[in-house]
Amino acid sequence: MFSARFSARRFVPAVTALLPIAGACFVLLFSAADARAAGLFGSCEDAADIAVLSAPAAPWTGAPLRVIFAAEKPLDGELSLITPEGRVAAKSRGRQGGPPYFWFAEMPSPAAGTWRATLAAAGCSPITRDIVVRDAAEPPPAAGGTWPVRNNWNRATENLYSAWIEKLFDAPLDAEPSWPTLREVLHDRSRNVLFNYLGRGEDEAKIVISPDCADLVYFLRAYFAYKMGLPFGYSKCSRGGGGSPPKCYGWFTNQNPDAARPAASFAEYLRVVADAVQSGAVRVAANDDRTDFYTVPLTQQTLRPGTVYADPYGHVMVLVRRVPQAGGGAGVFLAVDGEPDGTVARKRFWRGTFLFAHEPSLGGPGFKRFRPIVREAGGGLRRLSNAEIAKDPQYGDFSLQQSQLSVEDFYNRMDDVMSPQPLDPFRAMKAAIDSLEEQVKTRVGSVENGRKYQSAHGGDAGMPDGPAIFATTGAWEDFATPARDFRLLIAIDVVRGYPDRVARQPQRYAMPFGKSVAGVQAEMQSVLASELAARKFTYTRSDGSAWTLSLKDVVDRAAEYEMGYNLNDCVELRWGAPASSDEASTCKRHAPAAQRAKMTDYRRWFRERHWPARA
Repeated sequence: MFSARFSARRFVPAVTALLPIAGACFVLLFSAADARAAGLFGSCEDAADIAVLSAPAAPWTGAPLRVIFAAEKPLDGELSLITPEGRVAAKSRGRQGGPPYFWFAEMPSPAAGTWRATLAAAGCSPITRDIVVRDAAEPPPAAGGTWPVRNNWNRATENLYSAWIEKLFDAPLDAEPSWPTLREVLHDRSRNVLFNYLGRGEDEAKIVISPDCADLVYFLRAYFAYKMGLPFGYSKCSRGGGGSPPKCYGWFTNQNPDAARPAASFAEYLRVVADAVQSGAVRVAANDDRTDFYTVPLTQQTLRPGTVYADPYGHVMVLVRRVPQAGGGAGVFLAVDGEPDGTVARKRFWRGTFLFAHEPSLGGPGFKRFRPIVREAGGGLRRLSNAEIAKDPQYGDFSLQQSQLSVEDFYNRMDDVMSPQPLDPFRAMKAAIDSLEEQVKTRVGSVENGRKYQSAHGGDAGMPDGPAIFATTGAWEDFATPARDFRLLIAIDVVRGYPDRVARQPQRYAMPFGKSVAGVQAEMQSVLASELAARKFTYTRSDGSAWTLSLKDVVDRAAEYEMGYNLNDCVELRWGAPASSDEASTCKRHAPAAQRAKMTDYRRWFRERHWPARA
């Protein structure tokens, strides 16, 4: 993500070392420059990019003390929390991430006094920070919907943002975590290091935080910026159309909010943001400077937690973790997204989920990061240009590489980044099947949400005309699944064609010794059929009974999913149940004839896997 060297000159004013801010508010956020000035690092240059976050902002005995050390380099170290009496109260050797790498330690009930957080790393002098814990809370003055800027975006704060994101969505690799809303994630104190960070019970309010995919990336960035006193901004943009990519035409910040939409609280501020942003803001052309995001090269260094992925067809995801290649298995990138019904789920990077295409009206797809916002001499805020980011020692990672790659080259490059060593073709195919299975299980929840909606409301939801079926508002947006089914069809194509892909590119795989390409291809076809038949899932039919299908059923019914997205149809029809079958016997709902006629007309988009252009 960042250039190799660290600029202490620009970094020092960006952070404070337990200095009072706004009366009673304290922020414990240290830089490597602070440590160098104190002579703490000895001769260990690799430790020069350490950033430390202590939570809450003003620690006190009634709240857990949490500490994160983040680093650019993979130090072999142990983090300890040491009591005022000198006793080690908590420790952690569990280094996470990469990059950035981080350590996390927590003390549930810290005693009052001066604690020490110490990272003991091989070849370095111990890296130590003092943390004052008080007897009672000293919350800062209440703030409204916007907040004062007291810190800057730079390498340290970006690394802490990445560490916060990774911990927020942490779960075992083989899990398929999903949450009904983002609020469920942010209110999980075991995940959210910044819960009530400001010390005024700011996370206790019963508010609804249910962003869709574009809202989610902004909500996460805004939440972190609000807690840490960092600049935040968002643009109002078009969606693109008529052969032209999206363009942004208005920019608002926490210091310069939209005067037409004042916000009395942070929750209200998020609603203002949600009403303003949409996926077009993330798909603006890569060479455009008037955007909230900029494109990065495809490397392990740049694709960090918090990096955003812009799907050319309007979906947006956020990277939350990289799992390195190990033990002969593939490396993995994990991301989360928000669905129109508010669900937040974690997904793996693969061709069936992270779609990539080049088409002028679709804008610039691919991996992007939030454009840095800096304070000018007069205190105003502005965004760095692409050229400034490329030269900035804190970033240095702007690149047009992705816009110059063909679709196949993009996925090949991602394969190289995730798995530098050749993959066993059978394990690689099974990983793709795992991802398809994950996608199908996510669809189970989406279709079930539509069934529940219809059971509760009755009547027929309106259906938009033309390309608007993929992006609209209301019940159709929340419970119909045209965009998700479009992606499912592409995912089916990827899995069904995996043996042929290996046969076309055998040099990318660790082919079994002594076997011909044709022999491996035939064996893979057999394994594919077996795996698809063995993997089962269950959905709820219209009468509430359960019905079990296999992934083979899903693949065999691909043509049915070209018209399976209408929430006004029964769930049996949406899962492609054959007419007059036992499975379809409980179906009691059908979309109106006028809607079916439109779906028949639009079916070619799904059959040809071609997203329709906006007028």
